[in-house]
Amino acid sequence: MKARLPQGYGKNSNNVANMVKQAQKVQEDMNKLQEELEVTEYQASVGGGAVEISITGKKVVKSLKIKPEVVDPEDVEMLQDLLVSAFNEGVRMAEEDSEKRMAEITQGMNVGGLGSLL
Repeated sequence: MKARLPQGYGKNSNNVANMVKQAQKVQEDMNKLQEELEVTEYQASVGGGAVEISITGKKVVKSLKIKPEVVDPEDVEMLQDLLVSAFNEGVRMAEEDSEKRMAEITQGMNVGGLGSLL
């Protein structure tokens, strides 16, 4: 005796398989992007170039340059503010690039928890 499947049953299996393949491709692309972002360096400059910072996508400071004229022992607070601003700008640049490039990969797909990998 041969079992009969309800009409239309099994037609969605191709859709599910395609969705799984697409999700796997997105995951692979996200992993590749994460590796690229980790080594990408972002340069930020604040105070008219008084402080320059180079930071990676992993938010690791690679270099910091301070113009001698902003090193004033009487105004340490200004230098501290410039350093914080430079670091924050570098982090903002790295995150903005990461979000932009992630959106290109996912093309508006809801990836749920996958987006938190970066």
